[in-house]
Amino acid sequence: MNLPQDNPPAPKWMAVTLWAAAVYNAVWGAAVVIFPGALFELSGMEPPRYAMIWQCVGMIVGVYGVGYAIAATAPLRWWPIVLVGLLGKLFGPIGFLGAALRGDLPWRFGLTIITNDLIWWVPFSLILLAAYRAARQANSASHEAGPGGQPPDRAALDDASADR
Repeated sequence: MNLPQDNPPAPKWMAVTLWAAAVYNAVWGAAVVIFPGALFELSGMEPPRYAMIWQCVGMIVGVYGVGYAIAATAPLRWWPIVLVGLLGKLFGPIGFLGAALRGDLPWRFGLTIITNDLIWWVPFSLILLAAYRAARQANSASHEAGPGGQPPDRAALDDASADR
């Protein structure tokens, strides 16, 4: 899906959503890095034996925040960042569900999925849909354009097809 080099206009809510995701991820990621045992204690779980592994998860979440901030500057242009984010927000809950069903994680630990993942599914999906539509429109317009990006001369096209 290719978009023109200039940034296609996007509704303001898309940038606002991505800025909110950027801030949320940066704060959540920093909290996990600084307080790696807090979420486990709140969930009634034993803190992880190797806190640095959980801190790496926090670092990854925080880095997603940087990506969302970039995407917020031109949501339809930077749709691949939104796609990667949405994939993480889909696969995370799937992984949690498997772990909870096996009894490896308590169900209450999944409360974080609501704010980390579920609330972002619809807006991220709508951004991706808008980017897809913008790309289709841009590709359609470029196919209809004649030499130099100008619309084709309909009379010339009719004459050319009449000669066949």
